[in-house]
Amino acid sequence: MAEWIPKTELGNRVLKGEFKDLKEILERGLMILEPEIVDTLVPDLKAEVIYIGGSPGKGGGIRRTVTKRTARMHKSGRRYKLSALVVVGNEDGIVGIAKAEAREHRLAIEKATQQAKLAVIRVRRGCGSWECGCGQEHSIPFAVEGKCGSVRVKLLPAPRGVGIVASDETKKILRLAGIKDIWVRAKGKTKTRLNLIRAVFEALKQLNRTKGI
Repeated sequence: MAEWIPKTELGNRVLKGEFKDLKEILERGLMILEPEIVDTLVPDLKAEVIYIGGSPGKGGGIRRTVTKRTARMHKSGRRYKLSALVVVGNEDGIVGIAKAEAREHRLAIEKATQQAKLAVIRVRRGCGSWECGCGQEHSIPFAVEGKCGSVRVKLLPAPRGVGIVASDETKKILRLAGIKDIWVRAKGKTKTRLNLIRAVFEALKQLNRTKGI
């Protein structure tokens, strides 16, 4: 791996060791413009690809794919682009998502991963379920809602042992955020996974903005 040469003031401060934790940067509201900042402060960061594409399956139905292909007509013929949605997180209160486009699967995923690192947020966790009350950070402190397009998502605190009650793709972002027990209610066209994941991400953002609903 090539040596990182910071291009921003924040990058230089991180390289000098002024920040030991990414959460400190997020709490101060400092803008992250280099993915290497996240790589340095969160070496155990993990990434998951959301299956947003689809192709006709055998016997009908849709076979989900990692990337979504779109085509545009030009004088020279059709030109295809592939888009990928990637979620990154450390399973301990840090998570981010991003969508990117490229002409190759690998490049689209790599580009989305780097952009997701620039969009990370701190997720507030707790034990907001009246059935539990253990005081640990296994769920969320209160119910929150998020919206994207026609999709509306509500996240509800759950007692210890329930697990993540949601679709497989939604579980990816919640698991990387460090949430172990939660109920998820979704309305609208939830088959549009791009909007579904973005709605969940918006709901997670609300945990830092509101006191509860």
